[in-house]
Amino acid sequence: MAAKKRSVIGGVDTHRDTHHAAVIDSTGGLLGDAEFPATTAGYADLLAWMRSFGRVTAVGVEGTGSYGAGLARYLTGRRIAIREVDRPDRRARRAQGKSDPIDAIAAARATLAGTAMGTPKTRTGPVEAIRALRVARRGAVKARTAALNQMRGLVAAAPEPLRAHLTKLSAAVLVSRCAALTYDPARLHEPEHATAAALSGLARRVTALTDEITTLDRQVTPIVQRAAPRTTALFGVGPEVAAQLLTTAGDNPDRLHSEAALAHLCGAAPIPASSGRVRRHRLHRGGDRGANHALHTIALCRMRYDQRTRAYVHRRITEGLSKQEILRCLKRYIVRDVYTALRADFTALAP
Repeated sequence: MAAKKRSVIGGVDTHRDTHHAAVIDSTGGLLGDAEFPATTAGYADLLAWMRSFGRVTAVGVEGTGSYGAGLARYLTGRRIAIREVDRPDRRARRAQGKSDPIDAIAAARATLAGTAMGTPKTRTGPVEAIRALRVARRGAVKARTAALNQMRGLVAAAPEPLRAHLTKLSAAVLVSRCAALTYDPARLHEPEHATAAALSGLARRVTALTDEITTLDRQVTPIVQRAAPRTTALFGVGPEVAAQLLTTAGDNPDRLHSEAALAHLCGAAPIPASSGRVRRHRLHRGGDRGANHALHTIALCRMRYDQRTRAYVHRRITEGLSKQEILRCLKRYIVRDVYTALRADFTALAP
């Protein structure tokens, strides 16, 4: 009976096929650890096993954005408080070693100590749909860039007739000309024909990837506009930038308990860099780099086209700030607009 009344905390080290769980009491003492399959039945067994030790007040899960996503959704659906746990730092691993039980126990104790305070994304709404489509788009963009770089490299070392015909061209013209190249399949042992065949194949690949990116943009854009009309209406925020900001925030905006929290998550929070008589702040190099790049895109757009921003930049330059410091300030101000818009959009989406 005492075991049923006591409060316990769980920790889970997640993997592709199995999850290792540990349970501790309110003083951090280990009550048990066990391994479960990463399946729906395994999740049910894991929760039942944890509850056999007492009332589960919270569970720290490592990797809620990858291997632990399914478990996090399952536990959230059972009204279990979930905390997102970072990997132990290298110093701790050198001192304690590395194993699944050790990592699970560390996750539970980090949750008890309060160092694991992150709320996982629910991944059950339109933002998760946007994220999935953007994963495919990002892969296609990366592959297209690689193919274009390969084409440039082949052209640079191509036999003179090809090199003269294809050098110093824009990407679009290069792809068009390479797609029209002809070669003799019987003479592929000759560098000129082999290079033409390779360039023609790469051009077809780039064209196919461009079509794929266009299709994905056409699929993502209406979802973004429906989910975040106020965010996409901000100056300098297009569908791709809005999609990144939504992905960073997640489907449950309660994760972002304040404007400052969003700034920290986006790597736009001011970090003190003072020493002696110098009082200054520097750029924050942590956080979600995709979100930081989105803020950077908005800032550059406003610096070029928004009259108020241009006036602000001019004033700060006269005060002696560098371009990097001005960008940092602009990103922080932009976070204020983004936070207000995102909260309004998510409030409108709420049932």
